[in-house]
Amino acid sequence: MIRKILDDKPSKLFVIFTAFFVANALIAECIGGKIFSLESTLGFKPFSFSLFGQSGLSFTLTCGVLLWPLEFVMTDIINEFYGPKAIRRISYIAVALISYAYLMFFMAMNTSPAAFWVVSNQTSGVPDMQAAFNGVFGQGMRIIIGSLVAFLVSQIVDVTIFHKIKKLTGEKHVWLRATGSTLVSQLVDSYIVLFIAFAGKLSWQQILAIGIMNYTYKFIMAIVLTPLIYGMERAIEKYFGHELTHKMKQSAMGKEVVDVPIVAG
Repeated sequence: MIRKILDDKPSKLFVIFTAFFVANALIAECIGGKIFSLESTLGFKPFSFSLFGQSGLSFTLTCGVLLWPLEFVMTDIINEFYGPKAIRRISYIAVALISYAYLMFFMAMNTSPAAFWVVSNQTSGVPDMQAAFNGVFGQGMRIIIGSLVAFLVSQIVDVTIFHKIKKLTGEKHVWLRATGSTLVSQLVDSYIVLFIAFAGKLSWQQILAIGIMNYTYKFIMAIVLTPLIYGMERAIEKYFGHELTHKMKQSAMGKEVVDVPIVAG
């Protein structure tokens, strides 16, 4: 039975997708504490925008946004071949494992550090390794909750919109359902995490302005990565073959698939 599962192409690919999806989500959460300047990283002078009465805004983003666009690409691909039930199951697994990781981070931060380790990197400009460790892995509880809620809700939104568009367009216009669902879900994601994490700490004008800047980046990336979805879909269809691809896409749409016996002429 185990060998049969491992030899089954859809099962093998689903395991790979699940592993990448969860790992990608966890890495994005871990590196999300670093704030960077997109313009400076690309070698440009930072822009200066004014939105909702907030001046001096630029594309200052968390490192987590570097990986989240890939997460939504994976969502659309899995949606296309395995359906919304599979996405929901993977999303729940990802949230559970991210929560588990944060629990382990919390426990690690509260262990008693060895005295020699605390000062082990003073020559490299790190006077207190314990403080550095806590600074990297410790985030406010509201940010953690906001991030997890935003991830889960945006995934459900993405899945729902994707399948509503697919029911209207059928197998055509992959770009429309993939990009359209991502654009809406990323907008939801951007504002849920900001409102949960910073409501009461920042003004609503600041939250709206920062959300627009973050969403603009995600919007651009959703468009840029659309060809990647086509490339991945063609590669998967080649791997599965035309008949199996058709069956999986029909099943993902919730349609009953009937195997038609081949009669020798």
